[in-house]
Amino acid sequence: MRLSNLPLTTFKEVPADAEIASHQLMLRAGLIRRLASGLFTWMPLGLRVLRKVEAVVREEMNNSGAHELLMPAVQPAELWEESGRWDVYGPLLLRMRDRHERQFCFGPTHEEVITDIARRELKSYKQLPVNYYQIQTKFRDEIRPRFGLMRAREFLMKDAYSFHIDEASLQATYDTMAKAYTRIFERLGLSFKSVEADSGEIGGAQSREFHVLADSGEDALAYADNEDFAMNVELAPAAAPAGERPAAARAMTKVATPNARSIDQVCQQLAVDPRQTLKTLLVEADSGADKADLVALVLRGDHALNPIKAGKLKGVADPLVLASAERIAEVMGAQPGSVGPVGAKVRVIADHSAAHCADFVCGANEDGHHLTGVNWGRDLPDPETADIRSVVAGDLSPGGNPIAIARGIEVGHIFQLGNKYSASMNATVVDSNGRETAMLMGCYGIGVSRIVAAAIEQNHDEKGIIWPPPLAPFDVALLALNGKKSEEVRSSADKLYETLQAAGYDVLYDDRDARVGVMFADADLLGIPHQVVVGERGLANGVVEYRNRRSGESSEVDIAEIGAHIATQSAG
Repeated sequence: MRLSNLPLTTFKEVPADAEIASHQLMLRAGLIRRLASGLFTWMPLGLRVLRKVEAVVREEMNNSGAHELLMPAVQPAELWEESGRWDVYGPLLLRMRDRHERQFCFGPTHEEVITDIARRELKSYKQLPVNYYQIQTKFRDEIRPRFGLMRAREFLMKDAYSFHIDEASLQATYDTMAKAYTRIFERLGLSFKSVEADSGEIGGAQSREFHVLADSGEDALAYADNEDFAMNVELAPAAAPAGERPAAARAMTKVATPNARSIDQVCQQLAVDPRQTLKTLLVEADSGADKADLVALVLRGDHALNPIKAGKLKGVADPLVLASAERIAEVMGAQPGSVGPVGAKVRVIADHSAAHCADFVCGANEDGHHLTGVNWGRDLPDPETADIRSVVAGDLSPGGNPIAIARGIEVGHIFQLGNKYSASMNATVVDSNGRETAMLMGCYGIGVSRIVAAAIEQNHDEKGIIWPPPLAPFDVALLALNGKKSEEVRSSADKLYETLQAAGYDVLYDDRDARVGVMFADADLLGIPHQVVVGERGLANGVVEYRNRRSGESSEVDIAEIGAHIATQSAG
């Protein structure tokens, strides 16, 4: 494609409202344009990348035995009422009415629609298993769309749904999808990790996430190099400390800690290590308990509460709800920052590490005061214990190896749903014994548009995007320096353009009447893997300049050998 024929506008300045690299670079490179909050138009170059992702996803899904269909984006409320999600899905669900005042929503996901299809089409266990998929636009009304395509309201997604007669069949398809996803991300040239995860609002039992590794990732991933252990931190177990709790060596003493409302402030005033402090968080009890009840969750000062784990505790509200400052003061007699477990009149649950501490510092349940030298079993009862913290680097994995933490961007998620939807929507088949039985379901999603943004987060520098070759909108950027002024440059570049295309390369030919600096800056910004520069000085010696976008290395190559040189660079 000749760049002079492409309506491409690039920007040198970083857009003011773009917070992360992918958002900034996609706007600067002209890949997308904002229409409204969380809504973007895919421009020609961006769409080329999106279609490449889509093609790999479709090919691997087809190879896995899945069947492509296309479901309506607009869904009737009746289906969501059957599944019980119409009232509980929340404000993420964009609701609307037609001219007859019938309620609909713009689909954020399609479990209800596919279950309706299955109950109409599938009658016998002999038709199972079956796996349907689509690549389609979704809409989730994010309260604060941000980070460009990372948290857009409208996005392109591949969602697949499988139906089974038994657990063994569901597990087999789940494993097949895990392998297909692995092949997809390998083919796209991305560094990624597959981790066990929480199923969240989708529901079901087993689930696994696929993350593109990037420092900007919102998710923390725990893994151990020497074993098959990889989990989202929200799910990863934190091992209890080994051995007996140390014996008490100090007396409990109340000390003044004016204006110390955080662990850091307490440690600074008392000259103690955060590991020697305990923090107490008050959360709401679940609906089955007395509404006045709170639950105290106690952690070591250097640890963070894991809301997913805590929300699964019996008697604790799920999702987790932190108590208000007013409720805390009413129940505990002190403001947050000064509360502690000693004398607490609420249920106390301590993390295993917190329960292993001796001579610790905690809030005194009196504003501006803390207790030092506190010991379980002496100054307060031994607590109920549970794993309620997030793991940190250096913790031990289930196999006894040190855990490392990486940041990841979730781009895929597979679930075993069981009969969550089929039972509520009466999606049954006749089994081998002639009985009606609810089908088991699997659900498998990939954020097709999110992959594009995640790839940029993982592959960029200060100059712009560095596309992995399978994702690049073009293979080669051909630059004709001062081609409008030099007949030799223009003629040689034209011939090279034809030669490279004939060799099978997809070429973006910059034949514009633009300054040399602008051409180089745009080539780096667009991130095309191979750059070939045609200039008068090189042509005088029968060579062109080759630049590798990822390595930044450049070399002079005989003009007749440039195709072979690109092939060598691609293979390497």
